[in-house]
Amino acid sequence: MPSLQTRRLGLLAAILIVIAAGIGVRLLPLGLPREVVKYAGSVLWGAMVYGLVALVRPRAATGRLAAVALALAVLVELFRLVHTPELDAFRRTLAGQLLLGRIFSVWNVVAYAVGIGLAAALDRSTRRLGGWRSAAHALAMPGAAEIDFEPPRATIVTRPADLS
Repeated sequence: MPSLQTRRLGLLAAILIVIAAGIGVRLLPLGLPREVVKYAGSVLWGAMVYGLVALVRPRAATGRLAAVALALAVLVELFRLVHTPELDAFRRTLAGQLLLGRIFSVWNVVAYAVGIGLAAALDRSTRRLGGWRSAAHALAMPGAAEIDFEPPRATIVTRPADLS
């Protein structure tokens, strides 16, 4: 298992990548449908919450991190039901929209759960393999050069086009 400092640096890098992807999906004119933009941002927001929880408790079990992240995401979503003039004014700003959102939606909770689940699965797989370097090494298939593979040659026969 990588050192605590290495794990925290990896988590911080992942969080920054997820934040950049989320802002990019929401703000760049990518030509994606509105629903894709909304829910992709929510999935990435859920993944970010998982990353932040893991950054605070890097040695905690993946399931526990996911449960805490989901509880926080649900609380933030429920917080959207609270309205004060100051809070609503903040929610109308870009930072307020990205951090808190404006309107309560059960579908957001579903999207957060998907993002948290994907982040937890990625976290678990990198922990099990001992980090990103080991994951890349496992995917590289060492020893694949020794596999004897000779596919048969295809013969392509052409014929004249019938335009009648």
